[in-house]
Amino acid sequence: MFKIVFYFVFFAMFATVSAAPANFDSAKTIASRIYSVEKQEFYCGCAIRWLAGKGIPDLKGCGYQIRKNGSRANRIEWEHVVPAQQFGSALACWKQGGREQCSNSDPIFKQMEADLFNLKPAIGEVNGDRAHYRFGVLPGQPSQYGACEFKVDFKNRLVEPRVQIRGDIARIYFYMADKYQLPLAKAQQQLFMAWHQQDPVDGIELKLQQRIAQQMGHSNDFVTGKKTWQLNYKSSGFGVNKVTAETVTIATTKVLGNKRSKLYHLSHCSGYSQVSESNRKWFDTEQQALDAGFKRAGNCSASVSIAADD
Repeated sequence: MFKIVFYFVFFAMFATVSAAPANFDSAKTIASRIYSVEKQEFYCGCAIRWLAGKGIPDLKGCGYQIRKNGSRANRIEWEHVVPAQQFGSALACWKQGGREQCSNSDPIFKQMEADLFNLKPAIGEVNGDRAHYRFGVLPGQPSQYGACEFKVDFKNRLVEPRVQIRGDIARIYFYMADKYQLPLAKAQQQLFMAWHQQDPVDGIELKLQQRIAQQMGHSNDFVTGKKTWQLNYKSSGFGVNKVTAETVTIATTKVLGNKRSKLYHLSHCSGYSQVSESNRKWFDTEQQALDAGFKRAGNCSASVSIAADD
């Protein structure tokens, strides 16, 4: 009886510590645990051997042929199915300093970048070649990776995935567009709606969704069937439009120091985006900056204006 109670308390405690990752680095660590059960790479279907959280694809076993980059081909990387450029390029932080600036300063971008539903293990070379290209169909074009059924049209910036994962890709796009209110062109919507029908949810995708949902605290309802995408679907933006205590903390505690001036700036201050790359030094809190001998910039107040919940 004592053992039963002990295990019940243990697993209850374990369940309470699960939380959506705060940034991309922590997301990759969590994703490696989630996908260690699957043992299959996303774009090519190659087997993966996991060593201390790092994935090694079995290229020979799946007939993969290296196109150009052997070092990246022999490792697993974490691919954003909806590319970071697609969900970040419209943000002010992207215009100020690209992905790095957004990763360091924008709480919504950090949430999107770390969303586990959008991360898939991919052969590094394929991940690099895909870049931020759109998905589509490339009839008549052979694969550049041997038996791996992944095609890239570098000139037109278009990629074609294998048939077995097209529905998975569609449902990830639906989820990201719905949660973060990302625009999808009509042609993309029509393509993904067709892929959703042609490649319906299977048991593997559903079980994987359940494991991710346990960590994220919510499901991908386009996988569970609670939601259905229709042309010109009105996105809900759930969990994004309201400012939470977590996003306030992130926004007000990320501190950027200027190594040359020995001044630091908070994320809402005007000087935050003006520090050159070579002079940047990041701190998690103001106290860390002060302890390192930095002082707050004179034009930077400690407060930040946050819109009230609707």
